[in-house]
Amino acid sequence: MILEVVSQQTQIARAIERANRFVARFPSPAVLADASPADAIREWSGLGYYRRAINLRLAAIRIVEDHEGEVPRDLDALERLPGVGPYTARAIAVHAFGRPVAPLDTNLRRVLTRFSGSAENLQERADEFVATGRSAAVVRALMDLAALVCRPAAPECDACPLSSACASAFAVQPAAPARSAAPPFIGSRRWVRGRILERLSAADASVSIESLGAALPDADVADVVRRMAVDGLVELDDGNVRLATRT
Repeated sequence: MILEVVSQQTQIARAIERANRFVARFPSPAVLADASPADAIREWSGLGYYRRAINLRLAAIRIVEDHEGEVPRDLDALERLPGVGPYTARAIAVHAFGRPVAPLDTNLRRVLTRFSGSAENLQERADEFVATGRSAAVVRALMDLAALVCRPAAPECDACPLSSACASAFAVQPAAPARSAAPPFIGSRRWVRGRILERLSAADASVSIESLGAALPDADVADVVRRMAVDGLVELDDGNVRLATRT
């Protein structure tokens, strides 16, 4: 579960490294549930999108309270966990528990749409496609196929093991290569939030909003930290701010 959440916005090689570190720090849902939001944020430092760390802790609390400390296997129960949407729920269900469901990202959508010749009812048909008794292996194979053979531009149909049954074999028009997501623009609110959280993670106590404003003179720091408090990332106290210490 941790790896699936980390990899939402992080390249897989780094996601594996950081997920392993996070699990070493919080080896069970109960340990993470007992930790403070600040503990989770500090361990998440550098990964960005810090709300993911808060949601992971809230999910751990829900798992302890409602599922006896065990990550639920039921798809609906997984989707009800904080920060876990349909894709992540299916990824956990298939990879952790071997459930016959397909987590549809852009790559799997491309492969299955080409294979069937249609994008209608794609989730239902994708789940049927992987319901073989080895669902996790099928999903991983499709991911490899998308990365190595059925690429967005110039798919190698002659090397594809599915080409004989594929509705689009040898007929796919080359697509423009997907552009990677742009890094956060320096000075943007997302960038400012990250710098504030880095500063607070390194601090042993509260930091004055005034000092943060001096360090980030071009940003409306007061407004940013107010919104961060609403998101549960920080706590405000008489002109000072610190990482959240309570739910």
